[in-house]
Amino acid sequence: MSLKYDPNLKYAKSDEWARVEDDNIVVVGISDYAQDALSDIVYVELPEVGTQVSAGEVVGAVESVKAAADIMSPVSGEIVEVNEELNDSPEILNEDPYGAWIFKVKASDLSELDALMTAEEYEAYNATREH
Repeated sequence: MSLKYDPNLKYAKSDEWARVEDDNIVVVGISDYAQDALSDIVYVELPEVGTQVSAGEVVGAVESVKAAADIMSPVSGEIVEVNEELNDSPEILNEDPYGAWIFKVKASDLSELDALMTAEEYEAYNATREH
């Protein structure tokens, strides 16, 4: 099975993706690689709206039948929205990893995204990893 990479997103080595919306809002989810490695996702621990976070800070977790993985914020700022749908349907992260977002953060410094990888770089990075 070949994994999908969205060229419009930026990727962290910790397998989150980030997409910038209006007003410095960064939408965050997990990559196709991450959901594939985790397999059947059964629970998502969402961050709290209003929480101030730093880039690289653990803000939640995704649990599957196989493992648990931390979710980190790719940028510093304030959590402004979480995807409540994941409380009842965490499996949507498996079904549509780039459509199903986890949280949105109002970034205090969008240049932090420059530290993330392009889809091409992330795909090359994943090729070097054990899956």
